Amino acid sequence: MFDELHFQEAPRIVIEPPGPKARELLEKQRTLEGNPVLYPRSLSFVPEEAKGATVKDVDGNIYIELFAGISVLNFGYSNPYILDKTINQLKKIAHTLDFPTIIREEFVEKLNIIAPGYLRNNSKVLFGGPTGSDAVEAAIKLAKYYTKRHSIIAFTGSYHGQTTMALAVTSGKKFKEPISPLAPDIYFAPYPDPYRCPFKTDDPRECSELCIAYIEHMLENPYSGIPTPAAIVVEPIQGEGGIIIPPDDFLPKLEKIARRNNVVLIIDEIQSGLGRTGKWFAHEYTSAQADIIPMAKSLGGIGLPLSAIMYKKELDIWPEGAHVGTFRGNVVAMAAGSAAIDFALENNLLGHVNKIGCEALKYLRDLMSESRYIGHVRGRGLMLAAEFVKDKATKEPFKEIAGKIQLEAFKRGIIVWKAGAYGNVIRFLPPLVITEELMMKALEIFRDVVKYIEEIF
Repeated sequence: MFDELHFQEAPRIVIEPPGPKARELLEKQRTLEGNPVLYPRSLSFVPEEAKGATVKDVDGNIYIELFAGISVLNFGYSNPYILDKTINQLKKIAHTLDFPTIIREEFVEKLNIIAPGYLRNNSKVLFGGPTGSDAVEAAIKLAKYYTKRHSIIAFTGSYHGQTTMALAVTSGKKFKEPISPLAPDIYFAPYPDPYRCPFKTDDPRECSELCIAYIEHMLENPYSGIPTPAAIVVEPIQGEGGIIIPPDDFLPKLEKIARRNNVVLIIDEIQSGLGRTGKWFAHEYTSAQADIIPMAKSLGGIGLPLSAIMYKKELDIWPEGAHVGTFRGNVVAMAAGSAAIDFALENNLLGHVNKIGCEALKYLRDLMSESRYIGHVRGRGLMLAAEFVKDKATKEPFKEIAGKIQLEAFKRGIIVWKAGAYGNVIRFLPPLVITEELMMKALEIFRDVVKYIEEIF
């Protein structure tokens, strides 16, 4: 269906990466840019041009891209359908603060069309700064306005961004320890990981029940030490945490706790939303209803920066100017986002995602049965992961092999990325327009890489 969107010859390695042009630019970056630059420290990748789910580097190598810029390019690189409408808007006007425009209001109307059923015609949209962190900040600010409370419940394994409040509700110690203290009154609850349950049970349902019981204790025991929170912030699938998919009963039970205690439920769909899992929003696989949904990443349609929150109308109590931002008037990104929704609906993109996702998950599970070191495979739609362990019985994380697999896969023409608390998870987040042929070709290369690296160990 989407054959013409990609470089047809992918993957093609004409010179072992990094080639001479790439090395020159990587060295220039080291000279000119600050130390926090991250991704080139893992892969010596210097992109020049991209189409669909394929990327060409400055030396002419062509890769199958299974990362989508961390789920930013859900609708494909340089998608011509989206690109034409984006360029047309750029020629008219690019920046409008929050004055209404035709394209802005059309985009909000389309977000209402793809909203979870309980929010259709019962929601408001607020655009914010360009990043997911901005959306999380706005969501928490609104929850505090609405409840007149200050504390927040977040989860172990979570990632919500790098601004002060978003980082405060992110669980990774490496991000926080050098700059603590951050925002006060943030409390972390256990997240039900079916493979690595924090309560050491191998029964996913029991794990979910134990996590729910712990959260009930946090909120409802008068001596828990935790003030009644303004909000609970949760990912329906933890992305940076390693594509952790909780049992389907978890989010609905969490919502019931929130309702009993008049706590705002924020379901962060920044990485998992906009079609990534085969539904527009990942929490739609359950009956849970969010009060606020932060969105970003692929919201800008073709890689343009844009964030927003969608929330129930009853929460819209804050006064004008309570949350502002210069770049919430990026109508070029809104034009791209609007075109992306049209493209997805016209081409049954969600059906495509479900079909290829099922095939890919089956392939990875078959590979797991052959592999010495793949301890667990999981996924929903095209949000997939393989977790590497030193021993399948003990589940001891095997970070080193994951890094070597990522690097060898890159040398052979596919781009994957690591995730998870221990850096031992390879995750697959391809552009959703990837064809079945490209996806299977990439997974076959991945299989060859796994077998090759396992022989070394």
